[in-house]
Amino acid sequence: MKILVLGSGGREHALCWKLKQSPRVTAVFCAPGNGGIAEVATCVPHKISEHDALVAFAKSEGIGLTVVGPDDALAAGIVDRFQSESLRVFGPTQSAARLESSKVFAKEFMFRHGIPTAASGQFSSAQEARAFAAKMNTPIVVKASGLALGKGVIIAATHAEADAAIREIMEERKFGDAGAEVVIEEFLEGEECSIHALVDGRSFLLFPSAQDHKRALDGDQGLNTGGMGTFSPADKVLPPALEQRVRVEVLERFVAGARADGLDFRGMLFPGLMITKDGPKVLEFNCRFGDPETQVLLTRLEIDLVDLLEATIDQRLDAVSARWKPEAAVCVIMASGGYPGAYAGGKTITGLEKADARVFHAGTKKDGDAFVTAGGRVLGVTALAPTLAQARDRAYLAVKQITFDGAQYRTDIGAKGL
Repeated sequence: MKILVLGSGGREHALCWKLKQSPRVTAVFCAPGNGGIAEVATCVPHKISEHDALVAFAKSEGIGLTVVGPDDALAAGIVDRFQSESLRVFGPTQSAARLESSKVFAKEFMFRHGIPTAASGQFSSAQEARAFAAKMNTPIVVKASGLALGKGVIIAATHAEADAAIREIMEERKFGDAGAEVVIEEFLEGEECSIHALVDGRSFLLFPSAQDHKRALDGDQGLNTGGMGTFSPADKVLPPALEQRVRVEVLERFVAGARADGLDFRGMLFPGLMITKDGPKVLEFNCRFGDPETQVLLTRLEIDLVDLLEATIDQRLDAVSARWKPEAAVCVIMASGGYPGAYAGGKTITGLEKADARVFHAGTKKDGDAFVTAGGRVLGVTALAPTLAQARDRAYLAVKQITFDGAQYRTDIGAKGL
């Protein structure tokens, strides 16, 4: 079988790396890919927005399965297009992907089906949003409804900050059309946790827990990012009793709710959770593999990923199981200086060959024989070890072997799990 992966980040590098290990796979392609992905897959020079070209490539090359990485491709209906051409593809349809591409749609779904989440209001009018926020206790969470690369969430400590956030998102369109609507939400206190579950429309298969680190700086300070690192398992945050509540209160209700709504969701469901004193509550739904969660989860997966993806497409998840390595995995993101704000690219990366860890490339490209930076998040340095403490030590030792001008990273990834 030939596989095509769509995307160009660290998540897609991890997917290509894992899919290539399948004895069923004869070739892996990635569109458009990046410098590191080119070492494990053949990169195809098509943007994920070029649906016609991607369909034509899949047909001409005899691609047996296409795996969609990024959220914007799902929101744009790439799965629908491939399905209309009788091409096998993993990921939810455009209609089902609204659970990620529209926070308003997702919140209404959660309220309708009793999935625990923060109290909130949804608005297309800045004036109405401000009036609602003025009545709330601070801090207040202001979210752009649409896709904003994981950065469209602002936590306002005061009502004045909430007003400013609404202005930035809705009136100044800091995140473009993603800010046409906003969700104004109560602030939930607790620990964040990421869960992943394959959903086939009838059943689900839960992956191990992980914990992402969204803020740019140590101690969960600084601006929101696409993710600065993660670790798995996150048993301290999500012990077995709480995991069972997630199964019942989130995943079972999700599957039943999607069926009741006639929403045929087949793909990866990735709810971001806040573990509060009242139990788990859903912050948002994502409809694809997380980044950088994928890097640690696939490092721990022992079985063939292709089998799991095909079982999802064919609604056979209740007949399969997954095996996971007992070791812990830690992924530390090395980012360009200035990220998530303005940053410069083209910085030469050295020391990759010295790193005793799996290095997944996110924002890199080749310049002759060298790798250079070409994005905000550059590398995901991922280590596996018998304990979380050992995995952290190994990951950070590898990080110190790798250099590029202006490199920045958090030094506390995984510390909460110790």
